[in-house]
Amino acid sequence: MTNGLMLKAGQKARLVVLISGSGSNLQSLIDACDAGLLNAEIVAVISNKSGVYGLARATAANIPNIAIDHRAFDSREEFDKSLAQIIESYQPDLVVLAGFMRILTSFFVNQFLGRLINIHPSLLPAYPGLNTHQRAIEAGDADAGATVHFVTAELDGGPPVLQARTQIETSDDSAALSARVLTLEHVIYPTAVQWFCIGRLQMIAGVAYLDGTALPEAGIFFSGATEL
Repeated sequence: MTNGLMLKAGQKARLVVLISGSGSNLQSLIDACDAGLLNAEIVAVISNKSGVYGLARATAANIPNIAIDHRAFDSREEFDKSLAQIIESYQPDLVVLAGFMRILTSFFVNQFLGRLINIHPSLLPAYPGLNTHQRAIEAGDADAGATVHFVTAELDGGPPVLQARTQIETSDDSAALSARVLTLEHVIYPTAVQWFCIGRLQMIAGVAYLDGTALPEAGIFFSGATEL
């Protein structure tokens, strides 16, 4: 088994974070970096929408940030090629999708395969795509949650790394459930990113490995402990 990311002593992993909105998961990563809980530096934040609050969060943290309007391109492929070129200019070790609301082309995914990670607001493989909380409520599920996973060409289909769950209450609507799941996202995303940054986590041949051991199909369930 090969090792994951290998950094020199004192070196931090370089992260590029992609957003489309308020950037609450971006903020959790910024806070983890500032607290010394994440052996990483966010070298750029890129949004496909201008004026979103996530860009203001990046500016407040003195992180270079840029908006690239996907509507200015003739095709999804052209946008992804331009986006990939800009990302590569920052020489990232890991590209982090944090509420980036774009379906990525196989070209883009393959360029960053193994160093592209996402968080999805469901217990994958259940409910890929949108409206995950409402779908879980309507299905009568007992639990909902979030999944950190590597990104592959299949939408929300890359191997899961870490999941957290919360019980669905009879009084829940999608907004209440979303807010509760979001608090879990802010814990598990920095955790999984840190695993990658310190060389514990990697993807090989479409399988996620932690400390050289293949993870279960659903990844690891978050126990609530500080250290997993």
